Order: sequence, then structure tokens, then C-alpha cells
Amino acid sequence: MIVIVNSLLGLPPVVVGLVVYLLLSRSGPLGSFGILFTPTAMIIAQCTLAVPIVMALAHRTTAGLWDTYGDVLLTDGATHVRSIATLMSIGRDGLLTAFLAAFGRAIAEVGAIIIVGGNIQGYTRTMTTAIALETSKGDLPLALALGVVLIILSMTVSGVSLFFGRTLTER
Repeated sequence: MIVIVNSLLGLPPVVVGLVVYLLLSRSGPLGSFGILFTPTAMIIAQCTLAVPIVMALAHRTTAGLWDTYGDVLLTDGATHVRSIATLMSIGRDGLLTAFLAAFGRAIAEVGAIIIVGGNIQGYTRTMTTAIALETSKGDLPLALALGVVLIILSMTVSGVSLFFGRTLTER
């Protein structure tokens, strides 16, 4: 399972977009839901790209903790659920990194989003697809401005998560 999850870390976004497109198209197995070219389809594609990152990095963080503390917690009478909760608390910095990496993958996504979302203005256009569109139209100042906003948004999410991570650690 770990080998499979680790191999999914390098999923090409356009391939994910194509697979999700085929699943959600009218002739696909999920076509009856009618969610192709909607924000829901975009979320499915982004989650498909982000989940392997969270799984691989969370496993990397918690496997070492389980080796170190798992048996001790179980010997002391903790249930498996309580042990996992304790280990997640101990490894919260690594888990936060996993979620920030997944957020970074999702916020930077263009390929899969254009394929399943269609870049429809006011409905499925994201900042990254707008940057790609404006660049192709030659409006580089707008594309750069949107890029700066996207970077500031990413830095804000990272800063806020770091702040709350430290606040929780101090308690």
C-alpha cells in the first residue's frame, strides 16, 4: 500500500484531469451525476492529486512515532484509537506539513482543473487558470498581479497555520 501511495505522489495533473473527465463525462460511469465542468469536478480532481501527498507524508510522520511510542501507549492501557490520537498530537508538526504540501499542490493546480472545470468565467475559473488565460492573451501585468495575489494567499495560509501550530504547542 505504501509503495502505491508513494508512486501516486508524482501523478501528472493532466492525466488525473483526463481520468476524472472520463469518469464524469456523459458516457462515463459517473456521468449521470452531471458534475463535469462544475466546481465539484474540480474538487474531485484536486483531492485526487492532494490525498496521496497527505497519506504519504502522514505515514512518514506517524510510522516512526508508532515504532517509538505505540507499544508503550498500548502497554499503559491506551486503546488503539487513543494511541493514534496521542501520536497525531505528538506528530502534529509533520501532519501540518503534510496538509500544507497538499494545499500547495491544490492551489497551484492548472492542468486537471482546466480539463474538468472548463475555465468558465464566474463559475469554474480559478486564479491559476486565469493566470494561464491572461498569459496566453498577452496580458502579462494582470497575470503577474494575479500571481502575486496567489503567492500572498499561500504565504498567509502557511503563516496562519504556523501561528496556530505554535499556539497549540504552547498549551
